[in-house]
Amino acid sequence: MLSRIAHELYWLGRNLARAEFTARAVEAVFQAELQGTSEAMPSVSFGSGGLIAMLGHVQPERPAHRAETLVSLTLDPQQPGSMLANIERAREGARTVRDVISAEMWEAINTTTLNLRGGEQSGWTAPAGPYLASQYVKQRTALIWGIANRSMLRDEAKCFLDAGGLIEVSDMVLRMLRIALAPAAGDPADGHALILLQAVGGFHAYLRAVTAPPNAHPVARFLIFERAYPDSVAACVDSLHEAFTAADAGPRNSKPVLRVSRLAADLDFQRRALPDGAELTGICERTQHELAQIDQDVAERYFAGATPAGERR
Repeated sequence: MLSRIAHELYWLGRNLARAEFTARAVEAVFQAELQGTSEAMPSVSFGSGGLIAMLGHVQPERPAHRAETLVSLTLDPQQPGSMLANIERAREGARTVRDVISAEMWEAINTTTLNLRGGEQSGWTAPAGPYLASQYVKQRTALIWGIANRSMLRDEAKCFLDAGGLIEVSDMVLRMLRIALAPAAGDPADGHALILLQAVGGFHAYLRAVTAPPNAHPVARFLIFERAYPDSVAACVDSLHEAFTAADAGPRNSKPVLRVSRLAADLDFQRRALPDGAELTGICERTQHELAQIDQDVAERYFAGATPAGERR
């Protein structure tokens, strides 16, 4: 496969996953406000300031009202980290690889983008406000991934698409956890941990898999180590190893494959060795650093000559 095609598919996956998790995080802010939680409370906090810290690339020029902040996180095309900007980049990437992805997948991405844009020229009515837009994007990205799973060949193209999504999901979960587990006085609040689970779509999975009450530490362990939950960091790393192994002609000598394999083994060791209640912020930081190194190794091995990844975010 041409490095340019692999690069576009990889970043198509990353942009779709980032748009979805941005939508989920914005929904979590509304949930927190409905439940009366406050950014000043300890442990898991998902106010507007926490979202900006988590997403990183959204930087208001001046202190903004909460509503303005949420619009910048969702529907502002000038903010490179906004939900709409990620969907726009996903559409541009999908347009360049239309001969690789299925026609149904392209139609789903294109329709989603046009609907978010809205306006008379597009002929579509955009969802009113950041909350409805977030719900729409969450549903549409699930549809797009479902179409990809049912309509694309399970070849190198699908491997790179999945790999991009898996790295982004892992990174976003770790970003959320690092904000959630930031040092603060007081005991973890159950309501806050529930907001974190809702932000990653793992609420019902947690209730089925874990007997401990849903406060910060067991929730964090679940989102990092629970391999039965597909969006946990450990499950994403395992799937990432499978994707790169299938796509690489020489996986035994592949730096990305070896680094992912080492990270998977380290996460398994930490799951077994760490006692309940152990501090997890350091693990989140180290794992996020390893994922950044994997992303760099991927660019060097597979995308030589393609557009630098940093220009696509």
